[in-house]
Amino acid sequence: MTEMDLKLIKMDTSHYYGRVNGMGKKINHMGRILYDKYEKIDATLTSMIINKHFRKEIIVAHSLLLGKGTKVENIVFDYNGRNPERFYHRAQLLLREEGFLNFTAFCSKTPGHLHLYIHKGHTEINEGKRLAKTLSLKLSQHCPKEWKMFPSDELPPNFNILALPYEVYAKERGSAWARHM
Repeated sequence: MTEMDLKLIKMDTSHYYGRVNGMGKKINHMGRILYDKYEKIDATLTSMIINKHFRKEIIVAHSLLLGKGTKVENIVFDYNGRNPERFYHRAQLLLREEGFLNFTAFCSKTPGHLHLYIHKGHTEINEGKRLAKTLSLKLSQHCPKEWKMFPSDELPPNFNILALPYEVYAKERGSAWARHM
């Protein structure tokens, strides 16, 4: 994976999140107890830090929320199931049917787990959350639900983060496939 592949995500590089050792900080949110295993680092996400992440010396995460948390660039499926090929195929068909032409699936640290980034462009946070719920509901009609959606209002804003991916699984750009329909 190269930094150019990572540019597909269009993330905010003004800050990043670093994984801390141990259980993390305990947070009570909507009656649930969560453990925050990442701390926000108010420094620019540089090539040197990204390369350390790729070498697995540190674990770095990025926020899906842009600016002051009012916009998102991507809607993300965080797939944690056992059959990534089937999941990606079903998700790809759904996204095409819904009119999404730009999306990229990345492999995460755990083999077989995917982060499917749907490149939506600057979208208001509430619209992004609604869209994430809608896509998740439609996909759950065809697959067992083995994923989380981001952005999510079930989590605090500082939990709408994802670890940087390690390699590209598959990507789709534009409507080149449409001529075969």
